[in-house]
Amino acid sequence: MEKLHIVLCGREGIPAAAVLACRLWPEHDTSELEQEFSELLESGRAAVFLAGDGDSWIGFAQCQLRSDYVEGTQTSPVGYLEGIYVEPEYRRRGIAARLLDACEAWAAEQGCTEFASDAEISNRVSRSFHKSMGFTEAAEIVHFAKKLPGFQSGSGDKDVIS
Repeated sequence: MEKLHIVLCGREGIPAAAVLACRLWPEHDTSELEQEFSELLESGRAAVFLAGDGDSWIGFAQCQLRSDYVEGTQTSPVGYLEGIYVEPEYRRRGIAARLLDACEAWAAEQGCTEFASDAEISNRVSRSFHKSMGFTEAAEIVHFAKKLPGFQSGSGDKDVIS
């Protein structure tokens, strides 16, 4: 690594963060994530950090404040790690730990006393990372959803009782 550095992302870093975020969340596109990151940063309730090696961006982390109930916590707001990604060739070098440290420091500066995150039950790599960073598992939850019979999205034909 040439010269690893972690920076708080401003407007100018949003495109780079969006490219990296698409590698973590491939179901999204960069323009969609650029818009989302812009809105989050403008809200003042979120931060995005970039990890660089020389002139190349090699990782990112997104965190924000959650004021709704967060599993396993007792305070509000809670700092929350929404996503973290490091390019494969740079993994296992402590970069994700440094990104997480930056997120936790940001949350503490916002007055948080707790920090939380989540991972898919099947994502053993993410769960292992979280445990190695001092997180404890608060719960294993499976969410369920189904379509309601007879409902057509946007039909506007349903009666509303008020």
